[in-house]
Formats: sequence, C-alpha cells, structure tokens
Amino acid sequence: MSNFHYLLEIAGPNCSEFQQVMALVDTGATFTQMPATLLRHLGVQPTETVRFRLGDGSTIQRPIGETQVRIEGQRVNTVVVFGDDNADALLGVYTLERALLAVDPAGQRLIPTDALLV
Repeated sequence: MSNFHYLLEIAGPNCSEFQQVMALVDTGATFTQMPATLLRHLGVQPTETVRFRLGDGSTIQRPIGETQVRIEGQRVNTVVVFGDDNADALLGVYTLERALLAVDPAGQRLIPTDALLV
C-alpha cells in the first residue's frame, strides 16, 4: 500500500473563500484533518469534541466542525478535525465516501465509485 498526497480545496461556512491544501490521503483516518489556524481563518467553528484513537493505540480529543471541500470537481459538505498547526493535513474516509471517491493506491489517484445500498 502506498501513501500519496492530493490537492483539494477547503472553504469556510459562507464558501466565499476556498484555499488549496495538499493533504495526505489517509484511509485510516475517519475525518479530514486541517490545521486549526487555517480552519479558524476560513471561519469554520468547532461544534463538538471527539475522542480519536491514534496508530500507537493512545487516544486524544480534538474539536470537529463542518464545512465544504472541492474535490475532483465537486463540492461536498464534510466534517473536519481541528488539528495541530504543525500536523499534516489528512484527507479522511468520511470526505472520500461523501464525494463518492475510492482510493487507487497503485495509481496514486482517486477514482469515482458508486454509493452502496446493500
């Protein structure tokens, strides 16, 4: 499995300003994470605090909020984590699934997929 980065755009709640962000595609992350300073600059407000389990098994708490991203030409609502300002931006599974995108790790790209209703 390979890791790769993807250029997406994120906006504040009024969607008047989109900012480009290079994010690591992380299928192990539930939500998309952005630096807290960027989210506050865009006007995104925390709505609640959530507990997260890290790769080493430890847990942390981080605020989350809701905003919009543009990804593969479409604009979708998503949940974002207010990450540390020095942490990598992560493109998480919730955003990928909301945009109906799957990960092609060999081709290091995102590909359209169908929604599932089983």
